[in-house]
Amino acid sequence: MTTEQKLSYYINKSRELLGKPLGVKIRVGILCSFTINGLDETIRVKAAEKNIDCTTYVGGYNQYNQEILNNESALYKFSPDITFLIIDTRNILGDLYHFPYSVSSSERKKFVGKKLKEIQELANTYTSRTKSKLVIANFNLPTYSPHGIFETKTEYGFHQMIKEINRGLIDLFVNSDFIFVYDFDRFVSQFGEDNVFDYKQFFFGDMKISLERIPYLANDLMGYIIGHLGLSKKCIVLDLDNTLWGGIVGEDGFNGIRLGPEPSGNTYFEFQKILLSLNQRGIILAINSKNNYDDALKVIKEHPYMVLREEQFASMRINWNDKVSNMKEIINELNIGADSVVFFDDDPVNQEYMKLNMPEVLTVNLPKDSSQYAQIIKKMNEFSVLNITDEDVKRGKMYFEQRQRNNFENSIPDLKSFLKNLELKILIKKANEFTIPRISQLTLKTNQFNLTTKRYQESEIIKFSNDEKYLVGCVQVEDKFGDNGITGVFIIYKNNPKEWFIDTFLLSCRIMGREIEKGMLGHIINIAKENGVEQITAQFIASKKNKPIEDFLQNNGFHKDGNNWIYLLKEQFTIPEYLTVSVE
Repeated sequence: MTTEQKLSYYINKSRELLGKPLGVKIRVGILCSFTINGLDETIRVKAAEKNIDCTTYVGGYNQYNQEILNNESALYKFSPDITFLIIDTRNILGDLYHFPYSVSSSERKKFVGKKLKEIQELANTYTSRTKSKLVIANFNLPTYSPHGIFETKTEYGFHQMIKEINRGLIDLFVNSDFIFVYDFDRFVSQFGEDNVFDYKQFFFGDMKISLERIPYLANDLMGYIIGHLGLSKKCIVLDLDNTLWGGIVGEDGFNGIRLGPEPSGNTYFEFQKILLSLNQRGIILAINSKNNYDDALKVIKEHPYMVLREEQFASMRINWNDKVSNMKEIINELNIGADSVVFFDDDPVNQEYMKLNMPEVLTVNLPKDSSQYAQIIKKMNEFSVLNITDEDVKRGKMYFEQRQRNNFENSIPDLKSFLKNLELKILIKKANEFTIPRISQLTLKTNQFNLTTKRYQESEIIKFSNDEKYLVGCVQVEDKFGDNGITGVFIIYKNNPKEWFIDTFLLSCRIMGREIEKGMLGHIINIAKENGVEQITAQFIASKKNKPIEDFLQNNGFHKDGNNWIYLLKEQFTIPEYLTVSVE
């Protein structure tokens, strides 16, 4: 996870991709103010490793302005889904890169304002002409200054100019759904200016990024591709002994394990803190450990330096079963796909066993050196998202509440009694600025209970919601154990006055089995009747995972007619009595 292949590896590997069948497709544009050989090949190979069919377009040398301003350019004909714009500091500052103090501080401020306006206008022009997301790299802060050590005593100095531009970029686009700022300055800081910038390569070929660091840059940019496609991992499954703490609790005892702020327990202490920070932004945590349950749970509940407590874990398998069987049970309990799971286990045997039996799970090659654990997870781009919603932030709490529901369900004799006692409440919400990010997120990620598995970006949901021919909504689900958040989506196309067409109908996997879908469908049917509609048509597009929704159509009044499923509104549809449905 922390080392990279040489650029030559990716260039050679890219030649093998021609004609190779892959999964989801994406088109990536790359615009640059300098020579950046090998970036597109590396991105394509890295995408293919994640089963992404990536096609790239690289703009002409320092032609980014012309490419964007000319709406007949090859860039627009290529029509990328996501575009990376990388302009180097020398280019943006021009002569002021070497001679910033040839003008006054007030003139330097005006210059910065002018450059920010130019970038804003260029970005807005591009996003107004295309559906592409635009990722703009910020500007690295050179260690050098003409004023040397007096730089920090200079009013609005050379370094302050660059910092101001970078701060301005964030302020300009922080609320944009289409424009993102990549922290290239952080990238340079991470690897060191002398490693990223090779003077020999620069003087001979205007390469502002050394060939050795191109694969690392591509790895960073892959995070945006993963986020755009909604392919980020949802869940981290963790071993316990020598993974979350040092030592073996069954042998070393409660007081003998290594965990805390002092060496050597501090490596595990730090790792847990990083895991908790990911959990707080929506990554699910689970335990898969061969251990004595009582011994392990005592550490989780009572150890003074245990950062992750029982409420942070959505599922726990602490037993003597094999890790693959446990993993299958965890995935089944959480109702998620194996391809959304990352597995951390210090034992190479368990790592290999998981890779052989469940290749869909991303099994991390943890080294023996536990000091590397935190660094490994921090550098992973598999958890990248372009938006963190309220539901993401609450997800850890929601899954803990789900464990309580499961326990409650097991104590009730039958499903109907369980649902009656659950006190289910469904709130139907319209698509608006607050709900659209979550609606898009659900279309990108939901697979099992999804009528068509159509994937929509936020810009497309906005377009639908502003079109009178569409009805776009979502459902928020609550019960006696807590708020599940927005977990269902429907998009209806008003085909004609007598017929409506269900474009999208889906539920998050974590609320399947509670008949929420009947409340959603009942709401749609009621609105359709109010508008004089005579039939609702749905087209089921089968995938590897969405069989449950076909069964739902068949069992709830739809009849098949060719490729379509038809519901005649003259038929009576009853929403289950244990569902309380309201409209916001």
